[in-house]
Amino acid sequence: MTTDAYNPMKAPNPEAWLALDEQERIQRVKQFHMAHLEDVPAGSEDMHAMMHVVVENQLAMGEEPVPVTLARLTRQGLDRHDAVHAVAAVLSEQMHELSRGEDSALSLKRFRRRLEKLTAKRWRKGQW
Repeated sequence: MTTDAYNPMKAPNPEAWLALDEQERIQRVKQFHMAHLEDVPAGSEDMHAMMHVVVENQLAMGEEPVPVTLARLTRQGLDRHDAVHAVAAVLSEQMHELSRGEDSALSLKRFRRRLEKLTAKRWRKGQW
C-alpha cells in the first residue's frame, strides 16, 4: 500500500483526508477492502465505502458525538475498523429515517442517543 492508501485501523490525517475529493476518498476505501479481501457483500461495495467515508468525514471534522463514540468503542475492545462499522450502522438507520421524511431534528436527536448507548458488547451482539 502507498502512504496515500486508506487504512481503517489508523485515523487518516484530518486535513489531508478532507482535502481529498469525495470520489477519491470512496475509491481509497474500496481499494482497501479489495486488497484485504474484506467480506463485503457483492453489489454493496460502493455503499459500504460511502458509509466508511461519511464516518471518517465526521471524525475528521470532529462532529460530536462520533469521535467520542469511536474512542469509547475502541477502549471497550473493538478495533478501529469495527468501531467505524458500528457507527456507520447507526448512521445508516438515521439516513433511512430521513429518507422516509422524518423530522431531521428528531432524527438527529435519536442518532445522538443511539451513539451514546452503543457499546462494544451491544455491537458484538448485533444490538445497536
